[in-house]
Amino acid sequence: MTDVETQFYTRTRDAWDIMLQDIDHAQKTIDIEQYIFTIDVIGERFLELLQEKARQGIQIRLMLDMVGSLGFYRSPMPELLRKNGIQVRFFNPISLWRIATLTFTSNFFRDHRKIMVIDGKIGHIGGVGIQDDMVNWRDTHVRTTGLLVQDIASSFETVWKQKGKNMMGSFKRTKQFVKNFNLLTNSPRPRQRYLYQALILNIRNAKKYIYLTTPYFIPDIRLFRVLRLAAKRGVDVQLLVPEVADHIFINHARESYFTLALKAGIRIYVYKGLMMHAKTGVIDDEWATAGSFNLDNLSLSFNYEANISTSDKQFIQDVKTHFLEDVQSSREIILETWIRRPLGKKILELLTWPFHGIM
Repeated sequence: MTDVETQFYTRTRDAWDIMLQDIDHAQKTIDIEQYIFTIDVIGERFLELLQEKARQGIQIRLMLDMVGSLGFYRSPMPELLRKNGIQVRFFNPISLWRIATLTFTSNFFRDHRKIMVIDGKIGHIGGVGIQDDMVNWRDTHVRTTGLLVQDIASSFETVWKQKGKNMMGSFKRTKQFVKNFNLLTNSPRPRQRYLYQALILNIRNAKKYIYLTTPYFIPDIRLFRVLRLAAKRGVDVQLLVPEVADHIFINHARESYFTLALKAGIRIYVYKGLMMHAKTGVIDDEWATAGSFNLDNLSLSFNYEANISTSDKQFIQDVKTHFLEDVQSSREIILETWIRRPLGKKILELLTWPFHGIM
């Protein structure tokens, strides 16, 4: 088995295509862990193919987050799949009265990871969900072969063995099968926020540049502080976010950070047109990461996440190239213009501050 080979897919449609192709070619096993799995046109394509593979005798396991895939959970589909030989579990089921009211606290301790493993030989990881309206989103999805797949498969197994329970403290630091690559997970337990700690460490050690792409920028105090300190010591810190987030309240919340960030010297770009859903970081041509991890408090402190982390030069160059190309399709926020935005907008941003810790 080769060390590690990776291939990027930067459009959701392309990621779906390669995922379906790998499922179609599966010989023994298919393991899928998803936050959002909707029974719509693309969801039906996946489900029809999975049922066909089950009829061929392939072992299939689906681990879906209950809140992210709520429509799936409420539908007759899980029982139908089980009757057809597919194992289906839902992560962290919540009580019926909370399902009915869809309370905000239902969003805590969710399995936000997007993982697929085929035959123990092919791994998929990234930010891509399975839902029709994501089809044209700009996202980052990684297909990998080689020894890193062992880490991805082991991480899936950890979740599966918990039978969908909220796994406070269940994750362990993954083994490093390959010198330059690692799978880093993040969980609600403070001592198991491996991805968060790696990000903080690399930002603190940065000397030249920090390029971060995230759909949701609502950092905790620590992360925001180290980013501003990096910019103030002369590091080129650049942040790429969607022009408009897919949740209006989150849009105001992320923009409430912009003035402080710009004054510290952080450059902010908003991606025009398509929804920017990629979650990547690259620092100093020395370290890069890609996966499901948002730069918001839900990912930092409450949800289960998984990213590839690496010092591999080709992976780093790919992430950097994607970032620089995306910047060309973006508009830079300029401090002098930003501070003249309407008063009403400033008030809406201010009103989000008490809620940042749970967003």
